[in-house]
Amino acid sequence: MADDKNLSDDLNDMLGDAKDGAKKAADKVSDKASELADDAKELAGDAKEKAKEFASDAKKTASEFSESAKETFSSGENKKVLAGILAILLGWLGVHKFILGYNKEGAIMAAVGVLGWFLCGIPTMIVSVIGLVEGIMYLTKSDEEFYNTYQAGKKPWF
Repeated sequence: MADDKNLSDDLNDMLGDAKDGAKKAADKVSDKASELADDAKELAGDAKEKAKEFASDAKKTASEFSESAKETFSSGENKKVLAGILAILLGWLGVHKFILGYNKEGAIMAAVGVLGWFLCGIPTMIVSVIGLVEGIMYLTKSDEEFYNTYQAGKKPWF
């Protein structure tokens, strides 16, 4: 019986040690979880700051892009007037096409205009009428519509 009592005491001691070990492990896990929660809060704060910086940079870049687009658009107005007047006056040479960056179409109009001048004049009259019509179209469009159609949209004919 004394052996049973010693065995029971040993088992109770072991069970007590296991409980103490489990409690210490739970305390360590709780401490570690608390540390991780603090780290997560710190990272969230850093992420929030980075997001604010990113948003600020994005606003600045958007503003710069907007200003650049306004400059490009305002130069489109000058091309509209220049291309329109040249189309009316020198449409048979295709000069207005070169102004807008349509080199192939400008070369076609110039070749037809010059060859027509030397041959019989009818092809020159045709490209002159095309230039006249395009010049009128350029000048009657709004600045935005002209820019979107002929400069941004790259529509070479009419």
